[in-house]
Amino acid sequence: MPARRRAAVAVAAALTAGPVLLAAPAQATGVIDGEGRATAVVLRTGLDVSLLNKTVNVPLRAALNDVKAPADADRTTLTVELEGVEGGKPVDVLRADVATSRATVDDRKAEGYANLARAKVHVPGLPLLPLIEVEQVTSRAVCETGKRPVAESNVLGSVTVLGKRVTLSAGGPTRVDVPGVGKVTLDLSEKRTTSRTAAAVALRLQVAVNPLNLNVADVQGEVTLAEATCRSPKAKAEPSPSQAPAKPTPKPDVKPQTEHLAETGGSSTTPYLAGGAVLLLALGAGGLALARSRRR
Repeated sequence: MPARRRAAVAVAAALTAGPVLLAAPAQATGVIDGEGRATAVVLRTGLDVSLLNKTVNVPLRAALNDVKAPADADRTTLTVELEGVEGGKPVDVLRADVATSRATVDDRKAEGYANLARAKVHVPGLPLLPLIEVEQVTSRAVCETGKRPVAESNVLGSVTVLGKRVTLSAGGPTRVDVPGVGKVTLDLSEKRTTSRTAAAVALRLQVAVNPLNLNVADVQGEVTLAEATCRSPKAKAEPSPSQAPAKPTPKPDVKPQTEHLAETGGSSTTPYLAGGAVLLLALGAGGLALARSRRR
């Protein structure tokens, strides 16, 4: 029993001594937070219109061809009208030969695009004098998974503000002041990018128009031409080859050991030899007793 107990203990110790590795969970590569987004608009106005003596305030919040994705979208509306001013007559805020916006998103890329050509923007109080005239303005924003987002915009051809031909500069805003009419400040080709987003605006106008002899006293606010934005789609979660699940280390095969009684000089046959010696000794004693009884 002591030999069996020691053998069992040895086997148990061998089985538990070897290292056992659990499979590590697979880790995803790439950005996985957030979905792709894209927007585009050819015209956006945020103007406050005050009639004479400040008796009526008319907010002018207009957006032409304002589209958003994930769902693919595109629009080509060419005019925007505002009603309720100038004696109840509608005002053509924008008229253009080309006014296109597009926003698309798929598994790998989000893109916004806006294009405006041969366009005139009007504000209430200036029925004959356009606020701005442009030959062509475009903006594009492209956000592709795993790549740096791109924002680009272009102003092609001539630009006229309140009847004045202007030369735009990328180094800073351009200011146009027309006495008796108003002031306009233009920012050319605004572009912004981050690790996952992009935005581009071809022209942004800060407007302060105050015509003296018309039925509109004050027009204040902002006008945006050709704006596009995007945000890159999330990357698909894929296991990294360098981070594959670890394989368990195989356990060593351990065989029970036969106990040798080297300390007593015996072996595993000792019990049988001892039993045979006892039997021979008993037989010898019995024969000796029988011989003595015969002699008597």
